[in-house]
Amino acid sequence: MTTTATPRAQQGFVPTPRATLTPRAPVPAPTQRGAPAIDVRDFGFAYGKREVLKNLSFSIERKAVTAIIGPSGCGKSTFLRSINRLNDLIPGVKHRGDILVEGTSVFAPSTDLVALRQRVGMVFQRPNPFPKKIFDNVAYGPTLNRLVTRRDLPDLVERCLRQAALWDEVKDRLEESGTGLSGGQQQRLCIARALGNQPEVLLMDEPCSALDPIATQRVEELMFELKKDYTIVIVTHNMQQAARVSDYTGFFDRGELIEFDETERIFTKPKHERTEAYITGRFG
Repeated sequence: MTTTATPRAQQGFVPTPRATLTPRAPVPAPTQRGAPAIDVRDFGFAYGKREVLKNLSFSIERKAVTAIIGPSGCGKSTFLRSINRLNDLIPGVKHRGDILVEGTSVFAPSTDLVALRQRVGMVFQRPNPFPKKIFDNVAYGPTLNRLVTRRDLPDLVERCLRQAALWDEVKDRLEESGTGLSGGQQQRLCIARALGNQPEVLLMDEPCSALDPIATQRVEELMFELKKDYTIVIVTHNMQQAARVSDYTGFFDRGELIEFDETERIFTKPKHERTEAYITGRFG
């Protein structure tokens, strides 16, 4: 971030979790169908004095896949982790603006972080199943949050594993450790674990980067099925993957939202020359 003589509090940044809205000219986004699941309003984010996100304003469609693309270090993962406030775990972070999930600010003083992360599930870059039984991996969240009775827990676990396209492969192995599965199976188990909390939004941070092509295809096919019931936001470096799986795409560069549109338009008729340069491989 460029250093100036103006105190940072006067520049609009406040320590997370407080939010201060400062109207700025947003990047225009296309007219979308229905009310958005996630509404990003002039959002900025900084690690101490280093500003990594600047003036983001756009909306994410409900029950669709939205891809966030851009070169390394452009703030994609930081944005994703801001939606469910995982960045709060880092000392000294600050933000400006707001992010609303289903109409409610994630930075409101009344926000319950446990409840927020139940509503907004997360799948990470590398599979990270708990060192527990396959059954217990999926049952952990619903049990902790008391979402279902103990009697209904087996049905919930089966439903989540089916949604994650994993049931047929593990139905006879539920008592085995989740860490004994293949990499692709582990990632689908992590997806099933996230679904166990009955979220409204599913965040995926480079979910296929550690997987082989066959496992990647399974996860991509899964996204098509899951978007019938969930809002999905995926960060990816893979341009082909973004083009295949997403309905909308946002291109980030140097912490700014350069362009946001329907995926087909982004990849065939980008409006900004920086977008075209990135998707055609001239930089990044």
